[in-house]
Amino acid sequence: MNILNIIIVLIVVVIVVFGSISYIKKLKKGGDCCPEHEEATKSVKVKDRDKSHYPYEAKLAIDGMSCNNCVRNVENALNALDGTWASVSLEDNMATVLLKNPPDIEKLSKAVADAGYMVLKRKSKI
Repeated sequence: MNILNIIIVLIVVVIVVFGSISYIKKLKKGGDCCPEHEEATKSVKVKDRDKSHYPYEAKLAIDGMSCNNCVRNVENALNALDGTWASVSLEDNMATVLLKNPPDIEKLSKAVADAGYMVLKRKSKI
């Protein structure tokens, strides 16, 4: 074997090793749909879970979600707002937000946008 063949084999081995490492990281961190393959986020828990304390409701159609990590990111962004309790469905790309005060759709939309997603349409009811 000459030196050129050894160099080529070493280059191929390095590519395979780095490719394998990248693939394993992708599997562990939730796939490639979320920014920078972030790790699965923990859910933000709502302290007040009495639905009677939330007389208002807003429904938001969300664009850009493709996995359960995306759902958690949107829920966390909305649940982090004071007086909100959000539930997000990946199947219909909808967020249902229960609120203690009349909905501020712009505030809700900004929270979703800051999480990296977009609100397509909105509606609220009392």
